[in-house]
Amino acid sequence: MIQDSALNEKRLDDIRQFVRDIAIPAEAQVVKDNEIPAPLVQIMRERGYFGWSIPREYGGAGMTTEELALANMELSKAATAFRARAGTNTGIGAESIIQDGTLEQKQEWLPKLASGEVTGCLALTEPDAGSDATALKASALPVIANGTQQWRINGTKRYITNAPIAELFTVFARTDQDDLSHRGISAFLIPRQTPGLSTGPEHRKMGQSGSPVSEVYLEDVLASSDQIVGGVPGKGFATAMKTLNKQRINLAALCIGPAMRLLDEALVHVKKREQFGKPIAEFQLVQAMLAESQVEISAARSLVLETARARDNGEDVTTQASICKYYASEMCGRVADCVVQIFGGAGYCADIGGPIEMLYRDVRLFRLYEGTSQIHLLNIAKRIMK
Repeated sequence: MIQDSALNEKRLDDIRQFVRDIAIPAEAQVVKDNEIPAPLVQIMRERGYFGWSIPREYGGAGMTTEELALANMELSKAATAFRARAGTNTGIGAESIIQDGTLEQKQEWLPKLASGEVTGCLALTEPDAGSDATALKASALPVIANGTQQWRINGTKRYITNAPIAELFTVFARTDQDDLSHRGISAFLIPRQTPGLSTGPEHRKMGQSGSPVSEVYLEDVLASSDQIVGGVPGKGFATAMKTLNKQRINLAALCIGPAMRLLDEALVHVKKREQFGKPIAEFQLVQAMLAESQVEISAARSLVLETARARDNGEDVTTQASICKYYASEMCGRVADCVVQIFGGAGYCADIGGPIEMLYRDVRLFRLYEGTSQIHLLNIAKRIMK
C-alpha cells in the first residue's frame, strides 16, 4: 500500500541519488577497508534510512510493507553493506519491538533506532540451532540478584549480522527449561554495555564486505523481566516468527536490487564488448540470457509487491513470504551467474569487471539466511498440504 504517491516517489528518487552518487562510487573503498566510512553512515542517518519502517510516533517514516520493499529494491543496488548497515534497524533489529514490545520498550528504543543513534541486531541463531531455531541452548534462569527477581542468561549466538557494532541485542533464550518446544523461549532486549555480554572477532566471509558478522557471547548476563519483549515470558518464538515473516518480504526485495544492477551492468557491457567483429549484444544466446534475467526479475518484483500489499491489507502472508524469499533469492543467484557468464573472464576478475565479481559473491548469502532455500521449500509444502 502506497500512502502518498508523491512522497514515496520523492523518497525513491532520494535513494536512487544516494546509490548513484555516493554509495556506488564508494564500493571499492568499502571492500578495501571492510567498512562503510563514518561520514557515509552519517549521511544515511540524516536521510532517515535507519527509520524507514519504524512508526512515525517514534521518529520513523512509518513506511508500509510495500513502500519498504520498493525502497529496499533501490538501496540494494549498491554493495550489500549499505543495506545491511541500516537494514537491521528497518528490519530484524527493531521489528520485534514494533510487533510485541511494551509501550515503555517502544518509547525507550524505537526513537534511537529510527535516528540511527543505536544499531540493533537479532541474536537468534546458535552453533546448533540454525534452521531448527527451537533447538537453541541459550538459557535464562530466574534468580534473585541485588534483591530483585532477574534472569541469568548464558549461551552463544552465531552469524549475527552487525553484532560487532550493535548497541542493542534482541536475544532469544529458553526461560522454561522443562519445555523444549517453542513455548519455552523468550526474547530479551540487552544493551551492549550489560556485564557478561561480548562479541567475538568479525568472521571472514566470502562476500558482503563492510557488513560485520560475529558471534555473541552471554556469560551470566542479568536481565530484568522488564527487558523481556512484551514483558511476558514464553512469547519469544512467536515474536521471532512475526519478525521474520516481514523480514522475508524485505529480504526478497533486497534480492531484486542486485539482480537489477547486474542486468544493467550486463546491458552496458554487451554493447561495448566485441567478438567476431561485432558487439556480443547481437549474439542470440547472449540475448537469451539477458531476456531470461529480465523475465525472472520482473516475476520476482511482481510477487514481492503483491505479497507486500497483502500484508498491508492484514492478510496472513506466511506462505507467500516464504515463496517470495525462496524465489527471489534463487532468482538473484541465477541472474548473477548469467551475468558472470556474459562478462566472461572480466566477470571473474575483480580488477577488470568492475562490481560483477563483488556482487556475485555478495548475493550467494541470500539463499542461506532468513531460512535456507531448502527450509522454505519444506515450509511451503507443509502449508499448502494442510
